[in-house]
Amino acid sequence: MNRLFSSVIVFAIALSSTVLAQDTRNVTEPKIPSACTKLDANLTSVFDGKFNTLAPADESKLDTDRIQKAIDSCGKGKSVALQAHGKLNAFLSGPLTLRDGVTLVVDKGVTLFQTLDPALLVKPLITVTDVSGAGVMGDGVIDGRGGEKYVGKTNSAWDHAGGPLARLIVCDHADNFTLYRITLKNSPNFHVVYNGGDGFTVWGVKIDTQQLRAPNTDGIDPGKGSKNITITHSFIRAGDDNVAIKGGGPGELTNMTVSHSHFYWGHGMSIGSETNGGVSKLRVFDLSLDGADSGIRIKSMGTRGGLVHDVVYSDICIRNSVKRPIDITMAYASNGPVKGPSPPTFRDVTLRNVRVSGGGVNPTILFDGYDHEHRAQITLDGVWLTDAANPAKPYTYKFDYADITYGPGGSNIVLPSPATDVTITGKPSEGKPESCDKMFVPFPE
Repeated sequence: MNRLFSSVIVFAIALSSTVLAQDTRNVTEPKIPSACTKLDANLTSVFDGKFNTLAPADESKLDTDRIQKAIDSCGKGKSVALQAHGKLNAFLSGPLTLRDGVTLVVDKGVTLFQTLDPALLVKPLITVTDVSGAGVMGDGVIDGRGGEKYVGKTNSAWDHAGGPLARLIVCDHADNFTLYRITLKNSPNFHVVYNGGDGFTVWGVKIDTQQLRAPNTDGIDPGKGSKNITITHSFIRAGDDNVAIKGGGPGELTNMTVSHSHFYWGHGMSIGSETNGGVSKLRVFDLSLDGADSGIRIKSMGTRGGLVHDVVYSDICIRNSVKRPIDITMAYASNGPVKGPSPPTFRDVTLRNVRVSGGGVNPTILFDGYDHEHRAQITLDGVWLTDAANPAKPYTYKFDYADITYGPGGSNIVLPSPATDVTITGKPSEGKPESCDKMFVPFPE
């Protein structure tokens, strides 16, 4: 049995109550609702040598109206299913809106393509606003086509050449929203945004950005005061952050669990850069990061900073991180000046049973605070550079305005001296970290 999907048993019986926080709900595997309507595909997908797509003659054959009418007429607790019809296996749509309690199901072998018409790409493909109990499920694919040229244009969304950057799924105040088993591919921009909601479950989902570092193609971005979030049993490779917890407010983002999942290329398991609303009660465990630019990442700056606290990463394996396997910084500058009127603070952040190996050119570990009053307070409790004695590339460090505590599990990270305004409690040690061999699995194509 696949380790990832069997590990739910371990989740139930073997992890301590400390780790089992922080989504306060009792999250169990979702079920696909029965269908109120089943729609047959009228189009056929083709392979153009790089992407599954549609024939040019089919780009005007939109299914938007019939899908939306089916959603609008469906009752709560039911689903609209998109299904194949013989060799016909594709749908093409502009913006859709989910209704209260209604789930959109994309069946196995079926692809729902986002239109390439730039006039229709000013809104997300799927919008979920002020409803409860909606979802997107099924073993099919929703493809945002971010690497394909807009109709009538010479550029794609990923070409940095201008044009609309529609997101795939955007939820605002959508309580108890569920993504289950669906594959989301090649969004022009963020794949999933979840704002201001209470109850968000992602289970058995695959997010696949086919182009390395496709710009701003985050996997899943919970933000704006959301709470009770679980991302589990999922596989994510993204052009930007695999998961980015946006703590920009209003209100604190809190009570979130990320577990039993695998991340591939992308910018890692991230918090920030917006932290001015606060982030708390986050638990990340049983996670592998294979080939991501960053691994564990908390990023903020003086113009959008706030308090990040009560955060635990446990049983994490990171290998071949291109840049920063551990990336905790208050000097993130991508979105503006580092210094400003809203400085961040990171405290009560614990890294437990974290194993790191490999890396790109000059892999860097950052424990990087803001100033004397706004610090990075980190506990290293079983954090091991498993190739520290003979790394392919030597690790380098950035270490200032930080308070580092070596926990009972030990760590062989030897922090540099001198450093600016730092405290160290305890000292490095040697140990025998657990093997990561079974943590890394290929991305399920």
